[in-house]
Amino acid sequence: MTSHLCLLALPVISLLLLSSSIGWSSDVLTPGCHLYPFNVTIRSDRRGTCKGTHLVYACVGYCESSAFPSRYSVLMASNFTHNITSTSRCCTISKDAKVKVRLDCPQGRHHDEIEILTAKACRCDMCRKSRY
Repeated sequence: MTSHLCLLALPVISLLLLSSSIGWSSDVLTPGCHLYPFNVTIRSDRRGTCKGTHLVYACVGYCESSAFPSRYSVLMASNFTHNITSTSRCCTISKDAKVKVRLDCPQGRHHDEIEILTAKACRCDMCRKSRY
């Protein structure tokens, strides 16, 4: 192999090694609205005197939305100001559950428990301002 070909092949080989070491998850690559796990840490105060960590789930992804010209009746009712009608759907929690997080304190002091919510199921639903 000539030195020019080696220089061209090196970035491609590096990219292949990097992408294989990253280990892309098939869940990340699929479209739609899905449960996504992450660790949450709860602290009793700013210094983190008592704290606990727990795995919880959120709903992440996207849903189909569309926009189209408004019907004539909508145009008339809006005095021709509402010329585009849109329907938006958002990825949101359809089922949730309470989980208890144990807060551990230093030097064997008391252990508090706090309840937080985690997503159990997700779906595409009408976007509502109160949710976000």
